[in-house]
Amino acid sequence: MIRESYLNALVLFLLLAVPVWATIIDEPFTITLATRAVIFALAAVGLNIALGLGGLVSLGHAVFFGIGGYAMGILAHHAQTYTPVMSLPFLIEGTKSMPVIWLVAMASSGLAAFAIGTLSLRTTGVYFIMITLAFGQMFYFFTISWPTYGGEDGLSVYVRNEFPGLNTLVPIHFFAICFIILCLVLLLNALIAKSPFGLALNAARQMPKRVQAVGLNPNRLKLLAFVISGVIAGLAGALFADLNRFVSPTMFSWQMSGEIMVFVILGGVGRLCGPVVGAVVFVMLEHFLGGLSEYWHVYLGALLLIVVLFARGGLVGLIVGRVDAHD
Repeated sequence: MIRESYLNALVLFLLLAVPVWATIIDEPFTITLATRAVIFALAAVGLNIALGLGGLVSLGHAVFFGIGGYAMGILAHHAQTYTPVMSLPFLIEGTKSMPVIWLVAMASSGLAAFAIGTLSLRTTGVYFIMITLAFGQMFYFFTISWPTYGGEDGLSVYVRNEFPGLNTLVPIHFFAICFIILCLVLLLNALIAKSPFGLALNAARQMPKRVQAVGLNPNRLKLLAFVISGVIAGLAGALFADLNRFVSPTMFSWQMSGEIMVFVILGGVGRLCGPVVGAVVFVMLEHFLGGLSEYWHVYLGALLLIVVLFARGGLVGLIVGRVDAHD
């Protein structure tokens, strides 16, 4: 574990060092790539709480990612058009304040995760996977048929939202916001894993009948993990939409859910910084190989196949395993 903690620190240090160096040499696009990796990592850390600790294989996590994105897009859209989000019986104004948008995104995605989790946890195994996928497709087709906010064409936000004391249009400032949030969520993940709740959740994943025998409800433990996971994914969606200043139904697509799961599997399921490593590798492959061929996903698939077959602990597990072998 000490070795893995060193690796985690190194990963975060490098993730911070790259955009700082890019700022020095005036390469804003590199900072944007690093920010994209951080946001994807944030969404994957959220899924890792449900998958790594709770054993919940969700193919619908893009629902919460998309809800967070649309919460940002809708609030910012009404702020820039000076129209209320809702009329009677409630009057909700749009806003450009990031903290307010984040709260709305997390609350909305948390409520959706509670509703979806309550229904989905009535099933197990492949049925759970399929019902989460079905919810994702429902939201995807709903947003396509939602002309008020762009429908299939999506919704553009012309000015990035505001954060007190920072100029969010400066790439390194926006990266700093996302990076600090990622570090806080990683800390939360570590605390949850070591807490009584985390230990009970891990036990519910492995031996649900024994957990039930001591008076705990395994489904309630998993539901709470699912809600926490959805809240984090919603926050990541709001940041992703702010990064691109654009939201579209593709944020709800099953491909997005699959990509978030790929981040976790590549880096290592249950590993603290596994999702971070997976997201960084994905963005690097997308950037460097995407310029060479539009079929770069073939190489991603080959890497994923190698990891699944020969590195059950993901890339982090592979590196830590090699280090331990020399002890």
